[in-house]
Amino acid sequence: MITFLLVGLIVHVVFFISIFDIYFTSPLVHGMTPQSIPLKAPASRLVLVVADGLRADSLFSLLPNGSSRSPYIRSVIENTGSWGVSHTRVPTESRPGHVALIAGFYEDVSAVAKGWKENPVEFDSVFNESRRTWCWGSPDILPMFAKGASGDHVYTHTYPAQEEDFASTDASRLDRWVFDQVKSFFQSVKSNSSLGASLLEDKNIFFLHLLGIDTNGHAHRPMSKEYKENIGLVDSGVADLVSTVEEFFGYDGKTVYVFTSDHGMTNWGSHGAGHPSETLTPLVVWGAGVQKAQRVNEVQPYADGYLQDWQLEHVRRVDVNQADIAALMASLIGVPFPVNSVGVLPLLYLNNSEEFKAESMYTNAIQILEQFKTKMSQKKETTLSFLFTPYQFLTESKQVEITNKARILIQLQKYEDAVSCWVIPCRFNKCRKLLTLCLCVALLIILFLLVQRSPLTYYIYCLLPVPVWYCVLKESGTLTDLVQSAHSLPLWKCLRYFVLVAFGIELLVVSFFHRSVLTIGLAALALWPFCSGLFSKAKWRSLSWFLGCLCLAAFPLMPVVGREPNVDVVMCAGLLILLTSFCYLWSSRHKTPLHTSDRPQFVMLHVAVCAYVPSLTHSSLLQKQGLPLMNQIISWSTLASSIVIPLLSSTRIFHRLLSILLSLTSTYFLLSTGSEAVFPPVLSWLMFAWINIEQEALLAQGVAGRQEVSSIDFAANIDISRIRQLKLDDIRRSYFFVFFIITAFFGTGNIASINSFDPASVYCFLTVFNPFIMGALMMWKVIIPFIIVMCTFETIQVSTQLSSRSLFLIVLVISDLMALHFFFMVQDYGSWLDIGTSISHYVIVMSMTIFLMLLSVLTHVLTSKRIILWRRTKIHFP
Repeated sequence: MITFLLVGLIVHVVFFISIFDIYFTSPLVHGMTPQSIPLKAPASRLVLVVADGLRADSLFSLLPNGSSRSPYIRSVIENTGSWGVSHTRVPTESRPGHVALIAGFYEDVSAVAKGWKENPVEFDSVFNESRRTWCWGSPDILPMFAKGASGDHVYTHTYPAQEEDFASTDASRLDRWVFDQVKSFFQSVKSNSSLGASLLEDKNIFFLHLLGIDTNGHAHRPMSKEYKENIGLVDSGVADLVSTVEEFFGYDGKTVYVFTSDHGMTNWGSHGAGHPSETLTPLVVWGAGVQKAQRVNEVQPYADGYLQDWQLEHVRRVDVNQADIAALMASLIGVPFPVNSVGVLPLLYLNNSEEFKAESMYTNAIQILEQFKTKMSQKKETTLSFLFTPYQFLTESKQVEITNKARILIQLQKYEDAVSCWVIPCRFNKCRKLLTLCLCVALLIILFLLVQRSPLTYYIYCLLPVPVWYCVLKESGTLTDLVQSAHSLPLWKCLRYFVLVAFGIELLVVSFFHRSVLTIGLAALALWPFCSGLFSKAKWRSLSWFLGCLCLAAFPLMPVVGREPNVDVVMCAGLLILLTSFCYLWSSRHKTPLHTSDRPQFVMLHVAVCAYVPSLTHSSLLQKQGLPLMNQIISWSTLASSIVIPLLSSTRIFHRLLSILLSLTSTYFLLSTGSEAVFPPVLSWLMFAWINIEQEALLAQGVAGRQEVSSIDFAANIDISRIRQLKLDDIRRSYFFVFFIITAFFGTGNIASINSFDPASVYCFLTVFNPFIMGALMMWKVIIPFIIVMCTFETIQVSTQLSSRSLFLIVLVISDLMALHFFFMVQDYGSWLDIGTSISHYVIVMSMTIFLMLLSVLTHVLTSKRIILWRRTKIHFP
C-alpha cells in the first residue's frame, strides 16, 4: 500500500508540475537594447501618485449637493489636464497593478506559483530607466522596484508593516505619513546642496504610494464614511504636494503629474477578480507636455453611461490600458521605454509637436518589436528548422519594410501616416509543438530530444509514460481475465453504470464553470434511494439522505463574493450543530455508551464559545475598539488544538467522527462571517446519512459478515479474510466521494472567492495585514470540509469491508479523467483571466488527486489513532 501511494504520488506530482514548466515559463525576454526618443522631452521630472484601491466612480462621482469630494483633482480634469479610465487586468491586486503601471507589462503568467510581493523574474521599469527615483509608501510595494533596479538610484522610504492594520481606527494616517514625509524631504533638501543638485537634474521620478484608501475599503467597505473621507484627504494632500513641488522648483513648468490607482474595489470590500468596480481605475495627468482639458460638444465614444453619472461629458475622456501608462511616463520625461513593456503610447495625452508624437510612437513600436525579435530568435535556436514557422505578419522582411517606411514618412514630415504604419496584428503567440510524441522506444525519444537541445525536464515528461505503460502491460493477465469474464457480468447494469458515471464526470467538469450545476447533481443524488429500491428497506435513512442532499443543494446557488457579514448566522450554525450532536448522543446512549474518558460536553461548550466569538469581535471592530486579546487567544488556541482534540476521544466510529466534526467546526466558525458557517453542519448531516445508507446498500448486495456501523472501532485490526473484491456498486461509492469533494470546495466558493477573499474572515485571529498568515488561515478553512468528506470515505471503506487501495484506484481513475478534460483546456494566450481560469481548473483537479493521497494519511491518523493522557493503575494487595 505504501509503495502504491508513493508511486502514484510521484507520477501525479511530475505531471502536475509539468504544465508550469511547459506552459507557464516566463514569457519575458532579456538582452534587448533600450529605445529612447531622440527629441528633447517636455518634462524634467515626474510625480507619480498611486491611490491604492481607489475606484474610478468613487473619485469622479459628485456628491448629492453637486460638489466633489475631490475638488482639486476635479479642477485639474476640467481645466488643466487630461483624464480617463485606466482599464486593469485580472488579477486586480497590488503587485500586478503596480508592475503594469511602472514596468508596462501585465502579470507574468509564471507568477501563478510564486509569492505575491515580488515578480518572480527580473524586469525593467520606468524607475530603473530614470536618473533617480524617490519612493514613499508601503513596505509591500516599494522594495520590489528597488530590488529590480540596476545600480543604486531608487531610494525607498516605508513605514513599518505593522501599521497596515485593518482594525485601525484611522487607516488614513498611512497617507498622511507619506505626504508629511515628502514635505519634510523637500524641506531637508534646502540644507543639503548635493541632494538639491540631484533634484535639479532631469529624468527624476517621485513616487507616492497611498495605501489608506485600500485599507479603509477592506475594513469599512467603499461606501463607508471612512473610505470617502480618505479620498478627500488624498485630494487635499495632492494639492499641497503640487504646491510644495512647484515652489521648490521655482514654478519652472517642467514637472508632470500622474494620478491613478492600481485597482478598484467591490462594494463588499474585496478585489482580485474582474468586476468593473475592480478593473476601472481613474487616470488624471497634468503638467509639462500634457494636453490640457479639451471641451467637446459631440457625444464621446464611451457608451458605458459613466460620463453622465459623473457629469463629465463636456470634457474629453481618453481611456487607456493600465500598461500604457508606463509608456506615457517614459515619453514625458524622455527616459527609455522599459524593455519588457507591452504598453502603447496614448498620443491624445501629449501636448507636443506632431514630430515628437511620431518619434515617440516609432520608438515605442521599435521597443516592442525588439522583444518579438529576441523571442523569435530564441525559439528558432531551440526548434528544428522544419518545425519552425515564423509569424507571417512580422517576418524579417516585413519588419524591415515597416520600419523603413515609417522612418521615411517621418523624414517627409508625414507624421500621421507614420503613426498608422504600426497598426498591424502583432501578437505574441507561443508556438505549440506540432509533433505529438506517442508511445515510442525510449532511445528514439532521447535522440529526438538531444537533437532539439531540450531541457532536462523534457526527458522526464516524455520518458515517464514508458514505465507507466510497462506497469499496465505487466498486468495483462488481469486485463485478459476481466475481458473473458465480461460475458458473465450483467451487461445492462454495467452499461448503465458506465453511462451514468461518464455523465457524472461531465457534470463535475461543467461545475467548474457553473457552480449551480452541483445543485442539479445533488438533486439527482437525492433520488438515489428511491431509484435503487433502498427506500422500501430503510425509509428514515433514505429520507435523511433526501433532505440532506436538498439542503446542501442550496449552497451552490448562493453568491461567492459580495456577501455582507452576518455573524448572527454563525451563532445559529453553532446552535444547529450543538442540537444535532445532542440528539445523536441521546439516541445512541444505549447502543454506544460513552467511554469514561470521553468528555463531549466540554467540546460542545467550546463550539458554543467559538460560535459567539465572531459576533463579539465584529461588535468590537465596529466600535473601533480593536481585536479583543481574549478573542485572539481563544481563536489561536482553538486552531492549534483542532487536530489534537479528536485524538483524545474514543475510536469507535460515530464518537470519533462527532469529535472530529465538533473540533473542526469550532475553527470554521471563527473563520466565518455569514451563511458559509451553516455549510459544515449540513455537509456533516449528509455524510452521516451516507454512512448509514451505505450499510443498507451493502445488505442489499448480500455481503456476508456485515456488522452494525456503531459497533465498529477505527483502531481495531482489520481482518484481511473479510476484505472483499470490488463490485460495480463500488464505482458509485467512489464517484459519490469525488462529487462530495468537489462540492466541499465549490459549495461556498470558487476561484473568484479565494482570489477576492474578505479579510473580515480572519479578524478573530489578526487584523494587521499579513498575506501569508491570512492566506494560510483561509486555506485551512477550505480544507476543513475536505477532511469531513475524507473521514466519511474512510468510514465507508472500513464499514463496507473493502480495501482502501481498491477504492482509491477508482477515485484516481475518475479524477484523472477529469484532469484530462482540463489538460486539453489549458491555454497560454489571451487575457490573464482566460489563462488563469484554464490553469486554475487543471491545478485544482491535479491538486485534488495529489492532495487526496496526502489527506488520506492524515484522516487515517485522525480516525484510528488515540492519545491517552492517563491510565488507571490497578493496585494489587498481598
